Amino acid sequence: MSQRTATALLAILTLAVTLGPIHGGAQQAQNDEIVRRAKSKVQPGYPELARKMNIAGTVKIEVVVAPNGTVKDARVVGGHPVLAGAALDAAKKWRFEPSGGESSGVLEFKFEPR
Repeated sequence: MSQRTATALLAILTLAVTLGPIHGGAQQAQNDEIVRRAKSKVQPGYPELARKMNIAGTVKIEVVVAPNGTVKDARVVGGHPVLAGAALDAAKKWRFEPSGGESSGVLEFKFEPR
């Protein structure tokens, strides 16, 4: 192995070790529950494709709630892709009690074929 290759490999490994803890902290945020009480909850519709495929499961949506109680941002953090769109649409329609600042957390939607 040449000295140039060894130096490049050492630089990459050092960068990977340095950035490792950043990702660990980001995953921890997914376990946060929303402290604010929901004023209105919208249940997702069961997608027709999921019904045909007999898909069941839980979809997790991370939401950021604005001070006025509306959902400012939402993104899928886990669950079956066929179910995720319906859960995301429903989560964006939820309303929470007003608060002095933004809050965030994870909502879980359970889907069962009927």
